Amino acid sequence: MKDVANHDRPREKLQRLGAAALGDNELVAVVLGNGSRAGDALDVANRLLAQNNGLYGLARARPGELRGVPGVGVARASQILAAVELGRRTLIRRAPERLKMQTPRELAAHLMPQYAAAAVEQFGIVMLDTRHRVLRIKIVSIGSIDMTVVHPGEVFREAAAASAAAIVLFHNHPSGDPTPSRDDLALTTRLINAGDIMGIDVVDHLILGDGRYFSLLEAGRLRRRVD
Repeated sequence: MKDVANHDRPREKLQRLGAAALGDNELVAVVLGNGSRAGDALDVANRLLAQNNGLYGLARARPGELRGVPGVGVARASQILAAVELGRRTLIRRAPERLKMQTPRELAAHLMPQYAAAAVEQFGIVMLDTRHRVLRIKIVSIGSIDMTVVHPGEVFREAAAASAAAIVLFHNHPSGDPTPSRDDLALTTRLINAGDIMGIDVVDHLILGDGRYFSLLEAGRLRRRVD
């Protein structure tokens, strides 16, 4: 590929523009990796596609048929077959069903085994889609034994990156007592108001303790600032 500008070589082009911008031969060249005495990776990819009637035939070729192409040995035939099989599996396997938590109790039970017993405060968010199914769970701040500093920008940057429609705030109390402090309540109000601006609902704040939890939603203590 000496005659191809560096930024137009398949691997570099993929990094710059994404896989969708590559032609069939370029994608095959990326899978092959490097060239051989028979030619560079793009040359070999072109021969593979020509001798197998394009991608349709390539996806149905047997190992021996691939090895008959100059520049393709056992290793490269295996790479092609593995790439084809990965693509096939993405079409026939359904994505795992997203976890849906119906109640604060269910969500707290899911979070407590991993986060409740931490020796320092950890503040995280559960990111939800429009049907309140779990997209992702992320710790956004780790503090000391009795406090953590949380920046709204970091919270909603994570939520926006996940395309979340809503979030549940959560943090642990290393003391084991999940009763919210005044700072907890003030932070919740601040994040609710920030969420209003961002268009991302804050639907609850769970405080995790020693085998117990406190839900501000259940307690009716989700407050917005009144100007």
